[in-house]
Amino acid sequence: MKLKPKITIADHFAVIQDPRVDRTKRHKLIDIMTIAVCAVICGADGWVAVETYGCAKYEWLKTFLELPNGIPSHDTFARVFAQINPQQFQECFLSWMKSIQKITDGEVVALDGKTLRGSYDTSSDQSAIIMVSAWATTNKLVLGQVKVDEKSN
Repeated sequence: MKLKPKITIADHFAVIQDPRVDRTKRHKLIDIMTIAVCAVICGADGWVAVETYGCAKYEWLKTFLELPNGIPSHDTFARVFAQINPQQFQECFLSWMKSIQKITDGEVVALDGKTLRGSYDTSSDQSAIIMVSAWATTNKLVLGQVKVDEKSN
């Protein structure tokens, strides 16, 4: 018997451990994850924007999410994402991206390094944060970002 491939966000994010206390859960973790991922893909750049996206797309989201208590507040999104394991989230997100990526002949992966402005701390003599990103140009998808110690190739 052939296993059904994982194709939905819920399939890939179901393994994330829920760090919340059972008695305080009003929203399903997978609902929170799905709304946040969809909102960020659509350009949300903060928790208020994620909540606004959820409210605007409520009828559509309700077609595939349970949403037992409606759309979570921006504070709920912030609290949940502050508590989840970032490595677990990254593994789930990469698994989802790999499952939906389109293989294209001649795919170009662009590498780019950026120094984050204002990240240098003079009082503790901490150098600025430098990030290197890999970008799949055809799929318009960030493949990964890594903080590096110093400017280098």
